[in-house]
Amino acid sequence: MTGAESTVVARVPVLNAANGLTALRLVLVPVFAATVVASGMTHAGWRMAACLIFVVASVTDLVDGWIARRFKLVTSVGKVADPIADKALTGAALVLLSWYDLLPWWVTAVILARELGITALRFWVIRHGVIAASRGGKIKTALQILAITWYLWPMPAALSVVAPWIMGAAVIVTVLTGFDYIAQALRLRRPHP
Repeated sequence: MTGAESTVVARVPVLNAANGLTALRLVLVPVFAATVVASGMTHAGWRMAACLIFVVASVTDLVDGWIARRFKLVTSVGKVADPIADKALTGAALVLLSWYDLLPWWVTAVILARELGITALRFWVIRHGVIAASRGGKIKTALQILAITWYLWPMPAALSVVAPWIMGAAVIVTVLTGFDYIAQALRLRRPHP
C-alpha cells in the first residue's frame, strides 16, 4: 500500500456534542419566545425565566463552537445550523423587545438587516474563501447579548436606563463590523492576477 492509499480521512459524525448544543439552542428559541409572551414584559418572574433561558441559549453558542474546534467536530450541518440558531435567538429577542415597546423598531431592523446581509454575503463568497468571525464580530455579539439580557431582566428603574446605552454601542459595532465584512468579501471576490 502506498502512503496515499493508507491515508484515512476521519469522518465526523453529524450527531455530536457541538451539533447537539446547536440543536438545543434552536429548541430553546420558541421556549424563550413563549416565556417572553407569558411575561408580557410586566411579570417579573416570567421575565427572569425568559432572561435565564436567553442566557443559557447564548452560552451554548460559545460552548458548541469551542467543542467543535477543540475536538475536531466541525461538520457541514453545524456550519449552517449554528448561524441559523444564532440569528433565530437574537432575532426573536429583538422582535419581542420591539413588540413590547422596549426597543425602537429601527434598532431591530438595522441589526437584523446586517445579520441577514452578512450571512448572505458569506454564502456569496464561500467558493472563494471563508469570512471568519472577527474580534469586532465577537464584541458585537457580546454587546448584543448583554443589551438583550439587560432589557429582559426586571431591573430597578435606576439601572434600566443603562440598557439603551449598551444597545447603542451594540448597534454601532454591528454596523461597523458589517462594513468590515463587506470589505473582506469584496477582497475575496476580486480576481487575482
